[in-house]
Amino acid sequence: MSLGWGRRLLLGSAALGLLVAALDAYVVVALLPAMLFDLDLSVDRIEQATPIVSGFLAGYIVVMPLLGLASDVHGRLAVYLVALALFAAGSALTATAGYTGEPPFGLIGLPWLVAGRVLQGLGGGATVPIALALAADLFPAGSRSTAIGAVAAVQETGSVLGPLYGAGVTALAADLGGWRAVFWLNLPLAALCAAGFWLAARRSGAGGETQVRSPAARADWLGAILLGLGLALLVFALYPDDPRHLAVGTHFLPAAAGAVVLLAAWAYRQASALTPVIPRELLGSRQFLGSSLANFLVGGGLMVALVDIPILGRGVFDLSQFGSALLLSRFMVAVPIGALAGGFLTARLGGRWTALLGLAAATAGFVFLSRWDALELHRHLGPFPEADLVLVLTGLGFGFVIAPLAAAVLDVARPERHGLAASLVVLVRTLGMLVGLSALSAYGLHRFYELFNAGPRLALIPGSPDFAAQKAAFDARVTSALVAEYHSIFLVAAGLCAVAGLIAVLTLSTRLTAGRTTVSR
Repeated sequence: MSLGWGRRLLLGSAALGLLVAALDAYVVVALLPAMLFDLDLSVDRIEQATPIVSGFLAGYIVVMPLLGLASDVHGRLAVYLVALALFAAGSALTATAGYTGEPPFGLIGLPWLVAGRVLQGLGGGATVPIALALAADLFPAGSRSTAIGAVAAVQETGSVLGPLYGAGVTALAADLGGWRAVFWLNLPLAALCAAGFWLAARRSGAGGETQVRSPAARADWLGAILLGLGLALLVFALYPDDPRHLAVGTHFLPAAAGAVVLLAAWAYRQASALTPVIPRELLGSRQFLGSSLANFLVGGGLMVALVDIPILGRGVFDLSQFGSALLLSRFMVAVPIGALAGGFLTARLGGRWTALLGLAAATAGFVFLSRWDALELHRHLGPFPEADLVLVLTGLGFGFVIAPLAAAVLDVARPERHGLAASLVVLVRTLGMLVGLSALSAYGLHRFYELFNAGPRLALIPGSPDFAAQKAAFDARVTSALVAEYHSIFLVAAGLCAVAGLIAVLTLSTRLTAGRTTVSR
């Protein structure tokens, strides 16, 4: 088998596991009501489901510095197989949560389910940096951006299809456990992905025997653990589990205090260790710092789109939940297409101009979004609805920027630290999304009530002869406040993307460098 096909086979087999994990990251969107019902939790109090979502995210965050570093030390193959095993174990726990409905299992249903989601996050989260690191290992600097774009496209495709996949499997397996069948199916899928990756690694011809990058004794495991746990506590501190009353987590103060202590300990370790978690040459690289900051801002802007477009559909356009999901799908489908195109363009134009093109498109998209009103869905530009064009433009912009920002970090990292570098790419973007969600909740709620209360006081009096007129005035005030609120939020998101574009121009390289192809298996 030729080296070129061997590389593609190995990366493609890794991407299949990434696709399965990406599907599960968003699958609970369609399954939450049924999961809450089976666990005897109130469906009308959706905040009870927060640990199911944040548990996966916490596992995802914790694993990034740990398994990214582990794959540098012990090779991609071993760590990838461990990650899939953790993902399968988490899926089994999730599928059996509260299975009997009787004590003691009924009493531990939710904690059992959350534990399963944490394990799923630990295993599934590791597949992303390992696949990105493989792209850096197998392709030299200057030509790896296309592979990175393909990996990103697979991940984003899983995100798009996750809710549809969950709903479809649940419907087809209604007599075989319903939503539980989705998680049981992960066991054979994970086994197939593991076998495929192992065979591809053995038969690809992309390298010789399994390579170990550096002795385990030189890896700062304590620093990686401190960083992972500190970031996990930050997730719980910032995640808004009751956004109507609090913009951050209910246990913000103790979780934030713990995060500060752990991250401070990590910072001390980073400064004093002989081999720190993040190599000092990375922290001294303008390209690494600029790409990371731009990626953080992109994560915040992305969260605005993911959260506010469906809410806008429900609150302003009066769409159903399904209709709002379809509205967001215009944006979501464009992201993986943009990721592929961004990888292709980066290989030809360089990271700086591709990132600028993507962020300019995202900025323009948010500016257009900030001008939407209640009649937006009825406007057309020729045969095309204007709203669809704006959402596709914004999604393409976010897709374009994935490959150049990831390649910028991987190109300046030493080959023996590609796993860690890839972990940092994903980690920074995820943290940007998390901080964006918390800030969005705080600013959005404050802005809405400020706008709603700006006019004369409205009171609905049931039974009053003027009740219909009062309700119409109340609804009009709500719609007007929502439109004005989202105008402000979308302008803030446009500003984030514009600043990220400026940072990319100032820090990313325009050179298409060639490098040595390395393989870690």
